[in-house]
Amino acid sequence: MGQRATQLVKLTFRNHNLDLSSRVHIMGILNVTPDSFSDGGQFTSEKAVLQAAERMITDGADIIDIGGESTRPYAQPVPVAEELRRVIPAISALRQRHSIPISIDTSKAEVAERALDAGADIINDISAMRFDTAMVDLAAKRQCPVVIMHMQGTPADMQIRPKYTDVISETIDFFKERLQSLVSQGINRQKIILDPGIGFGKTLGHNLAILNRAAEYQTLACPILIGHSRKSFLATLLGQSLIDRDLPTAIISGLLAQRQVAILRVHDVLGTAQALRLSEAIAQAR
Repeated sequence: MGQRATQLVKLTFRNHNLDLSSRVHIMGILNVTPDSFSDGGQFTSEKAVLQAAERMITDGADIIDIGGESTRPYAQPVPVAEELRRVIPAISALRQRHSIPISIDTSKAEVAERALDAGADIINDISAMRFDTAMVDLAAKRQCPVVIMHMQGTPADMQIRPKYTDVISETIDFFKERLQSLVSQGINRQKIILDPGIGFGKTLGHNLAILNRAAEYQTLACPILIGHSRKSFLATLLGQSLIDRDLPTAIISGLLAQRQVAILRVHDVLGTAQALRLSEAIAQAR
């Protein structure tokens, strides 16, 4: 679904082999938190987690991303013990029933390690492994795929007057530095996925520039992940409430398929899957 990226990228890990150059892949968001910005408190029981994950799998998810700490603007950190209490049972329950790749959305090495032990396959770190330096050693040791995201500041302060001269060139420079650092510390470059961080220390204009120029990140020769789902910039543009953001999310997903993006991280898997199928059909028409 969706136009293939120019880079030939295959992620091989555990029992999985994802050919990210063949089509756009979908990462379904499963937040097991009481306070996430769009789905907080919905998936706090094992039954609810499994039902939500199974629906995403049926709808076309390629990866399930499980997180136990809200990273919405102005959010405060969650203690390790509480984050573990939220995510480990969810990961264990899902892994016992399904073979789908699971990513753990955390910036804490202890949480990531326990999650990998419970059956997670990918580390998705919004801090690009800067908040907890032990994360680098863990990822190097386990040789698992990692998602590193650009963020200006922290969730607590990232939306307080973010400023760039050129958001694309500056995020590319950030990724160049992180790639050099992480590879020098033993992380396989072929297992690094880059997320420009829509909504993380970005204004409306910055977000739109990233979406419009997403193909420029191909110069980094790594798979690109975009997480635009239900973000507040959609409401700013369209004047919509949170519950109405899935349609514009899907529309943007279809547009991103033509910008050489490898993975889309979304809440509404079915809507994005349909948008990608339409985008692919149009792109292949002669």
